Amino acid sequence: MRYASYFWGGQRQVGIVSPDGTSVTPLALPRQQAERGVLAIVELMAEGAAVPGVGGATLPTSSVQLDAPLPVPRRNVWCVGRNYHAHAKELQTSVFKDNDANPESWPIVFTKVPECVVGPFDDIQVPVGISDQIDYEAELMVIIGKGGKNISRSEAMGHVWGYTVVNDVTARDVQMRHQQWDMGKSFDTFCPTGPWAVTADELDGRKTRVRCWVNGELRQDGPTENMIFDIPTLIETISRGITLFPGDMIATGTPAGVGMGMKPARYLKSGDVVRVEIDGLGAIENKFV
Repeated sequence: MRYASYFWGGQRQVGIVSPDGTSVTPLALPRQQAERGVLAIVELMAEGAAVPGVGGATLPTSSVQLDAPLPVPRRNVWCVGRNYHAHAKELQTSVFKDNDANPESWPIVFTKVPECVVGPFDDIQVPVGISDQIDYEAELMVIIGKGGKNISRSEAMGHVWGYTVVNDVTARDVQMRHQQWDMGKSFDTFCPTGPWAVTADELDGRKTRVRCWVNGELRQDGPTENMIFDIPTLIETISRGITLFPGDMIATGTPAGVGMGMKPARYLKSGDVVRVEIDGLGAIENKFV
């Protein structure tokens, strides 16, 4: 199933998206729940409650304003750094070369503040005067459906509700300046997601493909099978001593081809358009302004 958060008639609604992505049918959610987007559906399912029925007429997706599937995350978005073999290799000669002796021993985990989440076609604000090294990172986002703590790798996929697309936008100079990653990852609008969320019974995130274009030029193209740490390992690691909750999101890392990894580096500027597409999920496209 595909669920979307969107605006229609000035109000946020949650609906079921058709298999071809061309139409959306609203669900009869109370206003307070609808304001939380697809998170309300995730939590209802976690409680074993029924998803509400149809609450209105089907509309073309082209006639609504798609929002982030989970527009108000319950807390910070979990993120993983350097999780594709080729991407780790392309950064070996960068400023990150000395950050860890063995990048394949443990996942690199950081977070983005929930307030930086925006919709799939929203503009991304370039922080003028603060950073001039803005980079893109096309990624698969995992949405947790069943909470838990110390989740074993063998049971981890049973905790996945579904997936969405994310661009983990990054201010590289800020990331390096503070010697940790949260600030350079958390500027306003630096987490566009969407266009909707797809449940795990429809898509296996371990077997899909992540691609990214900048101004129409293909920059990133990698199968999720090339992750250094697969999805079960990431869930096992992040839940060690930390309780995961329904609706928690995990950005799983980016393939090779980021601007920082090019020689010379090619960072984003105002006017650039970045498109991120994942097979089985759809695409987001954002202009940097």
